[in-house]
Amino acid sequence: MKDSYFLDRAREQAKWRLQDSINLLPSENVTSPEVRALLSSDFGHRYTLPVNALWAGEYLENSYRGTRMTTEIERSAERVACTVFRAKHACVQPLSGHIAAMITLLSVAKKGSSICSVPVSCGGYDGYAQPYLPDILGFTSWELPFSKKIYNLDAERCAAAIRKKKPNVVVLGASFILFPYEMGPIRDACKDAGSYLIYDGSHVMGLIAGGEFQSPLDEGADILYGSTHKSFFGPQGGLILTRRDDLDLAIRKNLTWRAVDNAHWNRVAALGHTLLEMKRFGKRYARQVVRNAQALGRELSERGFPLRCKELNFTKSHQLLIDAGRIRRKFGLGLNDFSVRMERSNIIIDSVGRLGTAELTRLGADEEDMAEIAELFIDAANGKDVRSAVRRKRRELRVSFRLR
Repeated sequence: MKDSYFLDRAREQAKWRLQDSINLLPSENVTSPEVRALLSSDFGHRYTLPVNALWAGEYLENSYRGTRMTTEIERSAERVACTVFRAKHACVQPLSGHIAAMITLLSVAKKGSSICSVPVSCGGYDGYAQPYLPDILGFTSWELPFSKKIYNLDAERCAAAIRKKKPNVVVLGASFILFPYEMGPIRDACKDAGSYLIYDGSHVMGLIAGGEFQSPLDEGADILYGSTHKSFFGPQGGLILTRRDDLDLAIRKNLTWRAVDNAHWNRVAALGHTLLEMKRFGKRYARQVVRNAQALGRELSERGFPLRCKELNFTKSHQLLIDAGRIRRKFGLGLNDFSVRMERSNIIIDSVGRLGTAELTRLGADEEDMAEIAELFIDAANGKDVRSAVRRKRRELRVSFRLR
């Protein structure tokens, strides 16, 4: 293996994914040059014991020296996160959305508790079902009533089930998420049942921050958490927000040596800068993400590509859902093989049937671009080699990359 092997692969990756391909994965985004610079900054090889960690029965401010700026960037990132999400408390230490979920569940429930969430069969996050987080943490889990007709939770039936079963924790949010939840009836039922209402915004954190999807903390959620690298255009990581002092204290107790040790401070600095970017132009970005998703849905549908929820204008998020059954009938391929076909033309999608417009929007695409992208998509779906055209379109967007 050459000494330059990993550097060579990184250059190949950057050329392919940043110059030659169009990314329609809903789970990815691109960061700004400033954020990427922070990820490779001196913070990336420094270490610290988080502030107020318990050591030998005594709370220490910090057992490492040389960490003044590390502490400063953590507190600054928390402050701007509270501003962006209209929260009172923010925790930027989770290394992922999944770790943020684990910390939150540790903080609001004990072994033997019950949690309920969106059904996995309807796009809910697998981690909330047995044998994943519930088994690890000693919880039982059950599924909230869901209506495939509106591709959303059935709020009234959810409220009735919560009042009857009285779960310790209700988790809203999903991996397949097209529309905001009707939180009012669910919130009232949680109050009656003594349940914590938690919102996993992993896929829609960028839209929530931009005020375009819904505002979970304003609508009654006790805690909002999620990933920082999907519709939110930051580094990979997690974020937890709340307005309650008691819940913030519980979250802090479940950080050092429980769910977190080194929080990767280059990531925290990069997240802080991303939050400043979101504060500056997040509203326009989030609005355009949704407009692009709806426009791409219309353009693909007009060209005969099978998508779900056409009668509901496809989506109010960054996601579109492919109709898997009709894909097989139309192209003779399952979703996995279909995604492989698309990748051969440098159009990147996932193998579970989702398309996303967050990265395209971050690069400057608008509704007018969606027609051309839909044409490229349909040609690739039919087996044509459109790599040259994809490359031209992608580089056109790269030229328009800007902080709005």
